[in-house]
Amino acid sequence: MTSSNRSQAVGVQRSYEIRTYGCQMNVHDSERLSGLLEDAGYIRAPAGADGDADVVVFNTCAVRENADNKLYGNLGRLAPMKTKRPGMQIAVGGCLAQKDRDTIVTKAPWVDVVFGTHNIGKLPVLLERARVQEEAQVEIAESLEAFPSTLPTRRESAYAAWVSISVGCNNTCTFCIVPALRGKEKDRRPGDILAEIEALVSEGVSEITLLGQNVNAYGSDIGDREAFSKLLRACGRIEGLERVRFTSPHPRDFTDDVIAAMAETPNVMPQLHMPLQSGSDPILKAMRRSYRQERFLGIIEKVREAIPHAAISTDIIVGFPGETEEDFEQTMHAVREARFANAFTFQYSKRPGTPAATMDGQIPKQVVQARYERLVALQEEISWNENKKQVGRTLDVMVAEGEGRKDGATHRLSGRAPDNRLVHFTKPDAEVRPGDVVTVDITYAAPHHLLAEGPVASVRRTRSGDAWQKRQDARAAKPVGVMLGLPQIGAPAPLPAVAAPGCGLG
Repeated sequence: MTSSNRSQAVGVQRSYEIRTYGCQMNVHDSERLSGLLEDAGYIRAPAGADGDADVVVFNTCAVRENADNKLYGNLGRLAPMKTKRPGMQIAVGGCLAQKDRDTIVTKAPWVDVVFGTHNIGKLPVLLERARVQEEAQVEIAESLEAFPSTLPTRRESAYAAWVSISVGCNNTCTFCIVPALRGKEKDRRPGDILAEIEALVSEGVSEITLLGQNVNAYGSDIGDREAFSKLLRACGRIEGLERVRFTSPHPRDFTDDVIAAMAETPNVMPQLHMPLQSGSDPILKAMRRSYRQERFLGIIEKVREAIPHAAISTDIIVGFPGETEEDFEQTMHAVREARFANAFTFQYSKRPGTPAATMDGQIPKQVVQARYERLVALQEEISWNENKKQVGRTLDVMVAEGEGRKDGATHRLSGRAPDNRLVHFTKPDAEVRPGDVVTVDITYAAPHHLLAEGPVASVRRTRSGDAWQKRQDARAAKPVGVMLGLPQIGAPAPLPAVAAPGCGLG
C-alpha cells in the first residue's frame, strides 16, 4: 500500500517539514522532495513547525567543517520529540548523507531513513518501508537513478524557477567535496530543458535560473562545446520569458561565444556570478583551479565591454593552506581590479575528504580572521561605490516576495533589478503583486541595496503576478497540503542575502 493510500485508509494526512542546508542545488532538491511527499499524500507542516511534524527531512550539506556537528545537534534536539510522538519519522538526505552513510544511524539510531544525492526519488518508499519494517532504511545510490527534473516538484515561487541543466562536476578542486558526492557531470538534453522552461512560462513563471554545478561546462557530456551559448540564445526565443539567469559558471569554460550570447540575447540578464576563489596564481594552482588571475580579469574585461552595466559577483576563499601575505595581497589586487558588485567571502575551513584538508601550511585562525576582515572591508567599499553608480538610473524592478525584511515598517516593497541588485521602493497606490514589474528611479545607494524613494513611475501587471494571486487564493481556500503549478517542475525560493550561490560550485 502506498503512503497516499495508507493516509486515505486511515483518514489522516501525515505532515512533513524539510530543513535545507547549503547551495541552490539543495534548495532545488528540496522542492523535489516536497513534491514527492505531497504526491504521496503528505501535507506540508505550517511555517515554524520546528520539528512538530510527522516527518522531518534534513537535506544536508557536506561543505563546511562543522556540517556534521550541526546535523547531529539538530537530530539530538528531535530525539525527545520523537519519543513523545509515536509514528514520527526522521529522514536525512543530501551531501552529508551521501558521505557518511551508515555513520548517521550509528550516531543517531532514532533516524528512520538515510538517502543520498542520487536517489532522492526513493524518499516516500523508504519512509513507508521504515514504518512497516520498524527499522532504519539506509539507501545510497552510487550514480544518478533519474534526472531530478523527472520528479514531481512543489515550487516555492509562482514567478521564478530553477531549471537544472546538469548535475555533477568534472573538476577536481582540492577544497571541494561536491564532485565526490554529486558524481561526474551529466547533462540534460537541450530539448528537455527548453520543454521544461516553456511549461514553466505557461504556468506564469517569467524568470528562470539555469542551474548546474559548473553551469557553463554544459555540453561536455553531450559533445557540443557551444551548447551553453546555444541554450542561452534558445531561451531568448521563448515568448513570455522575461529574465534568464545562470549559476555558477567556471572561468575555465567561460568562452567568447557565451559572452556574445549574453550580450545579444535580450532576456539574458546583465548579471554574472563567477567564482574567483583566490587572486594568487600559486594558490589557484594548489586549488587545482585551471585559470590564473590574468585570465580571470580578462574575462571580466570582456564581459564589461560587451555588457557595460553588468553586475559581477564572486566567491573568495581566504586562508587556503599555504597562503602567504603576498598571496593574499594578490587577492586584494584582483578584487580592486574586478570591482565586484558583491562577493561571498569565506574563511577556509577543512572539508573532510578533500585533498586540501591534509595539506601542509594550514593557516592559524587569527591570521585568517585578520585577512578576512581586511577583504570584507575592501569589498564593502567597492560594493558601495559600484552601487552609487546606479543612483539616477531608471530601472525595471520585478517585485519579490520575502526580500525586504523591513518593508512593513518602512511602507516599502522590494524587488530585483535586471542585474539582480536588491531595490527597495516606495509602495505605490496601485496594487502590486510579486511577479509584477515596476519602473523606479534610484535615489540612494547602500553597500547591499538600492533605494527608490520617489513615486513609482509605472506598474506593469504580469502573468507572473496573476499566477502569484491564483496561488494565494488557493492557499486561502486550502491552507496546507496544496500542490500547485502543473507540470510539476522546479523553482527557487529567495535565498538569504548572506547565502552563497553555491557550495563550491564553479
